[in-house]
Amino acid sequence: MHKKLVLNVVSRILLVVCLSMVLPLGWAFVEDYSSTETRAFLVAMLGGFVFTFLVRKFFPVSMDEMEELNAKDGLAIVGLSWIFISVFGAVPFFLSGAVPSYTDAFFETASGFTTTGATVITRIEALPRGILFWRSLTHWLGGMGIIVLSVALLPALGRGAYQLYRAEAPGPTAERVRPKMKETAKTLWMVYFILSFAETVLLMAGGMPLFDAMCHTFGTMATGGFSTKNASIAAYGPYIQWVIIGFMLMAGANFQLHYQALRGQVRSYTRSEEFRTYLLLILTCVPVFTAILYLTSGSLGEEVLRTAAFQVVSILTTTGYTTADFNLWPAFLKVVLVILMFIGGCAGSTGGGMKVIRVWVALKSGYRSVRQALLPNAVMHVKIDAKPVSDSYVLMATTYFLIYVSLFGLGTVFMTLSESTDLVTAFAASVACLSNIGPGLGEVGAVENYAWISIPGKWLLSFLMLAGRLELYSILVLLLPSTWRK
Repeated sequence: MHKKLVLNVVSRILLVVCLSMVLPLGWAFVEDYSSTETRAFLVAMLGGFVFTFLVRKFFPVSMDEMEELNAKDGLAIVGLSWIFISVFGAVPFFLSGAVPSYTDAFFETASGFTTTGATVITRIEALPRGILFWRSLTHWLGGMGIIVLSVALLPALGRGAYQLYRAEAPGPTAERVRPKMKETAKTLWMVYFILSFAETVLLMAGGMPLFDAMCHTFGTMATGGFSTKNASIAAYGPYIQWVIIGFMLMAGANFQLHYQALRGQVRSYTRSEEFRTYLLLILTCVPVFTAILYLTSGSLGEEVLRTAAFQVVSILTTTGYTTADFNLWPAFLKVVLVILMFIGGCAGSTGGGMKVIRVWVALKSGYRSVRQALLPNAVMHVKIDAKPVSDSYVLMATTYFLIYVSLFGLGTVFMTLSESTDLVTAFAASVACLSNIGPGLGEVGAVENYAWISIPGKWLLSFLMLAGRLELYSILVLLLPSTWRK
C-alpha cells in the first residue's frame, strides 16, 4: 500500500466534508451566533483544515504519484476516509452538548453518514437547528457517497478516481454512465440533486416548512431515516407520507436508471431485471400487509394501505422512517420485514442491505445447481437481463452473501453476550445496523432507540454500519496485515 498517497487522499476527502459544515453553521449562526453549537462547528472545521494542511505539507504527493493509486489503495482510502469523517463529524455533536459522550456522538455520526438512521438521541425536537441540519446532512452526503462527491470535486485524483469509485459503489459492480470517471460522479450527483430538489418542493407544497422539508428530503433520498420529529413521519399527514413513499421507492432504485429516464429512455426501468424484481417485491408485499393489517385491526381504507405501503417501502429500501409501531404487528409480518431488511435496495441506489441483484443471482445460482444435478451434462448459465453472468460474478455474489451472514451472526452473538438482551433484540440490532436500516425489533423497535446500549455494543454496531455501507470489503481489508505492507 502507498501509505503516503493514501493519507494524502484521505485528508483531501476530509476537507470536502469539513467544507460542507458551512451549511449547518449557517443555520446555527442565524439562530444564535454566540451559541455553543456555532463554536462547535467552527472548532470541527478548524480541526479538519489543520489536519489536512499538515498532511499535505509533510506528506506531499505529485500528480505522477497519484496515478500509481491501485485497487488496494482504493479500498484502504475509502475505509479510512469513512472512519475519519465519522471521527471529525462527531465533534459538533459532542462539543455542542447535543450528545453527552463521544461514543454516542460517533455512533450518531456513523449512523448518519452510513444512512442507517439508528439514533441515541431521545429528545430530537429539543436539538438546535444547526445540529439537526448537520444530523440530516450527513445522510445526504453519505447517500450518494462521500468518495463519489470527492471524485467529482477533486481533479487531482486523476485516473485513480475509478479505484475509489469502485471501492465505494453500492453493488457488485461499479458501472460508468459516462466515459470519464469524473463525469460519471458529476452525473450521479446531478440526478441526486434534481430528485432532492423535486422532493423538497413537493414537501413544501404540502405545508412542510423549508427546514423540515430539506431535512426529510436528505433522509429520504439517502434512504437514511433521521427526522426532525420525535414521532418521525407519523407526525405528518397522508400527503406528506405518500410523497415520501414515492421518493423512497426512487431512492431504492439504481440511479443510472433515473439518469437514463431523464434523457428520455423511460423504458430502461422495465428492461432492468433487478428493478422489475425490486418492484415485484413491493407490489407483492403491500397487498399482503394491507390484507393482514385489515384482518387484525378490523379497519379498511386508505390509512391501512398507506401504513402497509410506507413500512414495506421504508424497510426494503432501508430508509427506516416509520409511521407505525410494527413491533406490535403479527409475527408473520415481522418475519417478512426481517427478510426485506436483508435484501435491501438495488445496486447503484442509496439503499443498504445485500442488494436485490445479489440475492437474485444467488437464487438463480441455487436453481441452476438443482437443475445441474438432474442434467449433469447440460450447459447452463445464470442470466440477468437475458445475458449470461460469468461464474466469477456468481462466486463474488455468493462470497459476499456468506461474509454478510457471518458478520450478522457474530454481531448477534456479541450483542447477546455484551448487552444481556433477548435474542430478538440482538438479532434485529445486528441486521438493522449491518443493512443500514436503523429501527429493528424488540428493544430497538420503531418507537425505541439505541441509547441504552453499552459502550462496547455501540462501537460494534458502528463497525457493522460502516461495513454494511461500504459493501464489507473496504472496512474488512483494514483488518488484514497484508493491506499495510508496501
